[in-house]
Amino acid sequence: MKTNILIGLALLLAGPALLGQNQLPKAMTDYEKGTFPSETNVLRAEYPRVDPVTMKAYFKFHLPLAHTVTVNIGNDVFKGTKDMDGVWSIETDPLVVGFHYYFVNVDGARLTDSNSMSYFGYSVNAGGIEVPEGPEGDYYRFNKNVPHGQIRSLNYYSDINGTYRHVNVYVPASYEKGKKKYPVLYLLHGMGENENGWVNQGHVDFILDNMIASGEAEEMIVVIMSGDIRTTPEIRSVQGKTVSDIYVDELVPMIDRTFRTLPDREHRAMAGLSRGGMQTTTTVLTAHNQDKFAWIATLSGLFGINDDNVKTVFDGALADPVSFNRQMRLFHISWGTEENSFRIGESVEALKKQGINCVTYVSEGTSHEWLTWRRGFHDLAGKLFKK
Repeated sequence: MKTNILIGLALLLAGPALLGQNQLPKAMTDYEKGTFPSETNVLRAEYPRVDPVTMKAYFKFHLPLAHTVTVNIGNDVFKGTKDMDGVWSIETDPLVVGFHYYFVNVDGARLTDSNSMSYFGYSVNAGGIEVPEGPEGDYYRFNKNVPHGQIRSLNYYSDINGTYRHVNVYVPASYEKGKKKYPVLYLLHGMGENENGWVNQGHVDFILDNMIASGEAEEMIVVIMSGDIRTTPEIRSVQGKTVSDIYVDELVPMIDRTFRTLPDREHRAMAGLSRGGMQTTTTVLTAHNQDKFAWIATLSGLFGINDDNVKTVFDGALADPVSFNRQMRLFHISWGTEENSFRIGESVEALKKQGINCVTYVSEGTSHEWLTWRRGFHDLAGKLFKK
């Protein structure tokens, strides 16, 4: 069994590019009618394929020695069938539109499909497949007809973390053309993902390029940061310090030194998805940093607030709604209609009963997933830094 797994892994990693198109069994080149390769595939990879009408995905693997092959997409497992040439074919049920992580399971070994670009999710590298929306998804697609900003990759040293940390920074297309200063959004990912997610899965740069070009959003810098503290026997965090201290005491000053920012609370926002939403409220509200941020947002990241605790959560930051509403230019809350277990709508109702001003966006038909967060960010970006 161990030998079979190793052989299967080798064949899976080899892929069509290594084997050569003319060496593949016919089943590997007999493409399902009307399907096309997923946009998340690596160069020249024909599988996985997507049917834009049925919303089904198709996978094929040449694994003649394997006994079982499945594809795991979220909580769903799709079993493969093997032909005489050792080609495993897998057809999924109709999938909801948007981005999906997936894994290939060969004889009990969970593998990452080398035919897919790599996406960090579930705290590991995973495959990804995009089931495309119609024209309604154009807001997060690359548009060759608009000016494009840049994603800059920066490392900086953190005394609190005791090591270097990485951030991605979006600057708008106009950044290189003058001496203008810009407001800054600090943006966080969720648990099990990293600071590359908002670019690779969320397409935040394409969203902003399109919105800025159409006048829907203000020009801004976006700092896409890590929500984790790295620790090893050689890397030790400063006792009593948290990731919030890194953001406020180290990252914000570094960004203000490095980029042409408007370095005041009126031009500084913080937002995050899922756990990143909780880190946002912890950093700005619980840690009493309202003097540094005037705009905050959570995307599927506001949990556990109810009528009984609304005055005490976040170290009492919501106890005086008049004061809170005066301090915060925007408290934006978004989530998907299928995120019922998080009960975010109930938390919002408790906030409104308390008199807290909050702006909401609800994504119809989506769960705890990237399409929810793309839509939520799209709505948020149109409201940030408006006078």
